Amino acid sequence: MLRGRPYILGLEEVANALWKRVVLLRDVGRGKAVVLLNDLLGMGRGVLRIEPQEWYIHHAFEIAVRKGITIYDALFIAQALSKGAALVTSDEEQYRKALELGLPAGLEARV
Repeated sequence: MLRGRPYILGLEEVANALWKRVVLLRDVGRGKAVVLLNDLLGMGRGVLRIEPQEWYIHHAFEIAVRKGITIYDALFIAQALSKGAALVTSDEEQYRKALELGLPAGLEARV
């Protein structure tokens, strides 16, 4: 169970996922995507803690090089390690690498 406000990185990943739905899959309209993005940004004022990636980039770089994963995946691992928090992901490789680093992690099914 999550306690407090969850931390989030990767706003660009959310924006890119919305872009894919609008431009490539064409199953979400541009207006709806903008509303969803604005809703996420608005959550940062109360529900989520949105943190700058710069706080974790050096540690993430070391993890990425050592474990052979992308910086994107390593950023979430570095953030969780710094918070003493568990990582929940739908990415099996990221999950395995987190466990290798001694990070408590959960693997959730993709929606």
